Amino acid sequence: MADRIYLDHAATTPMIDAAKAAVIEGMARWANPSSPHAEGRAARAALEDARARIAAAYGWAHELVLTSGASESLHLALTRSVAERRVITAVEHDSVLRHAEGAKVLPVLADGTLDLDALRAAMGPRVLLCVQRTNSETGVIQPVEAIAAIVHEAGGILLVDAAQMPARASAAVLRHADLVAVSAHKRGGPPGIGALFVRDFATLLPMGGQEKGYRAGTENLPGALGYAAAVEVPEELHRLAALRARLEAALEGAEIVGAASSRSPLIGAYRMPGVSAAAQLIRFDMAGISVSAGSACSSGSLRPSHVLTAMGWAEPALREVVRVSFGRATTEAEVDAFAALWCAIAADARARAA
Repeated sequence: MADRIYLDHAATTPMIDAAKAAVIEGMARWANPSSPHAEGRAARAALEDARARIAAAYGWAHELVLTSGASESLHLALTRSVAERRVITAVEHDSVLRHAEGAKVLPVLADGTLDLDALRAAMGPRVLLCVQRTNSETGVIQPVEAIAAIVHEAGGILLVDAAQMPARASAAVLRHADLVAVSAHKRGGPPGIGALFVRDFATLLPMGGQEKGYRAGTENLPGALGYAAAVEVPEELHRLAALRARLEAALEGAEIVGAASSRSPLIGAYRMPGVSAAAQLIRFDMAGISVSAGSACSSGSLRPSHVLTAMGWAEPALREVVRVSFGRATTEAEVDAFAALWCAIAADARARAA
């Protein structure tokens, strides 16, 4: 499949060579990091070194609980925090919607950003807000600093889903969040490893077991080493932003989702009027181009996107949107090939409608 064009990096992105080598190294360190003997102590030392490297790559100076990925990190924070009430936005990832049953759901504006007036009305002491820093379907970036000011002024707790956030773009989030969920496989690391950044363990109830009693289970040393190696290699955000701008300049007649808001350079969502996302995906896939119709956790569903619905989109427009996401290996030629086919499909649709 080497000749295919992969533009679905928000779902998962290929492991970089440094991460692969680190995982192999970790597999050679087969001992349990919780064992007291020499082999276990050596594995523990490697694990703690990886933990420190991950934290340093993001610029995090507080606690870090290693998990199996962002979904588990979010579940841990949502179910084990000391908060008395939970509040989420209407555009959160499916993993949050599954684990936040009974939570108050806040509306977003037409550009996909949180309605701050609604947030002020909902917050209070010991209320936890969960918000996705970068929306996985649209790339819209939430104003975390303004959100954090409202949450903390009310005495609340801020949980940020940062799975789609590059490590070097984390400063604003990490200055203000209390809990942050991150994932390796979105950043060129291995699947099955992630972390929950915790500013103060007083906000989280322990459950016993490993990770200082906050997450049970044998630690994934190969995964941790791979994650550390991946996030130590910076992502070329300026180059990727230029690629997205190049794409959007070439998409004739496209409606750009969230165009009025701040957006990640790694994700774009585009409506092709008159052509369903399902039909587009078939055409692109047959031509050797991989894109998606939204989050990988929900793209196989026949349900309309809850993200676009919350932004005020209606039928049939909300079923005509595809997501294009960029990674370290994405090239101008790949972007141009996608744009050319997109324009051809759109032209065919216009001709049929005439």
